[in-house]
Amino acid sequence: MFSAIMIDKTDDQQSVSLQQVDEAQLPEGDVTIDVAYSTLNYKDGLAITGKSPVVRKFPMIPGIDLAGTVRTSDHVDWKPGDKVVLNGWGVGEGHWGGLAQVARLKGDWLVPLPAAFTGAQAMAIGTAGYTAALCVEALVKAGVTPDQGEILVTGATGGVGSVAVALLKKAGFTVIGSTGKASEADYLTQLGAAGVIDRATLSEKGKPLQKERWAGVVDSVGSFTLANACAQTRYGGAVAACGLAQGADFPATVMPFILRGVRLLGIDSVMAPKVPRLAAWERLARDLDPALLDVIATEISLSEAIAAATDLMDGKVRGRIIVDVNR
Repeated sequence: MFSAIMIDKTDDQQSVSLQQVDEAQLPEGDVTIDVAYSTLNYKDGLAITGKSPVVRKFPMIPGIDLAGTVRTSDHVDWKPGDKVVLNGWGVGEGHWGGLAQVARLKGDWLVPLPAAFTGAQAMAIGTAGYTAALCVEALVKAGVTPDQGEILVTGATGGVGSVAVALLKKAGFTVIGSTGKASEADYLTQLGAAGVIDRATLSEKGKPLQKERWAGVVDSVGSFTLANACAQTRYGGAVAACGLAQGADFPATVMPFILRGVRLLGIDSVMAPKVPRLAAWERLARDLDPALLDVIATEISLSEAIAAATDLMDGKVRGRIIVDVNR
């Protein structure tokens, strides 16, 4: 038996609770993992609170991330004792996830835990931080360089934004964070932001083309924020879009793309192939100061995860939440 957060649904009523689960119920997979840590991402918040139908089958153990140790393996790449990390692949949506003490997964979904991080630190990064690294990689590959101007990070106090600010600073960029939390300016400065703007300046309908400011953008917000960010991006700049905290709509025009050559780069973290995954984790291991993770992350127990998911959806959480599944 092992402890897990379990989501179930009867008719239109969803229930969520901390349960004891028999290992015989574990889904198919060629690697069994003793989970040490998981985390709460925005998608986990949606799943646990039921605010969006991200769970595709019931019952479901949520948790799109985990870090742990291989117990048994029938996969050629993994052996008992290996330290591994999982991000995405539909886990916590269609396959039992990481908010549990044990998980059974496909070995193809796993990457090695970087030697630079502990399991807890890897979950302080989680899918949010790994997505931030994918965004930074995309901007750099698009030819955006520090001498071209400022980089905007929207949703800067969130999980993606926090790590993006730190990674961009380390890469030599001048970073401006957008947030609705004026009290968190010191937090963003500590991570490496050179300035902070109020998200209200981006969150309403704006002109199709606006004053050029940003050489690049990391956007986890979507909707009007993404549209305005594109309208303010400088000639030849690039915008990495990875989230929809404000909304899934994109109320924009083609003007920034056809008159300024702005590039909109879609960032998918869920089904990304192994090569970009490894590149993202290599950047994190190289450029993210582990000491900053103590600033970014708060650790909770598995029993606290349900309440914390509600706080996350209510905008009461700064940075990242680590879940110690064994307490």
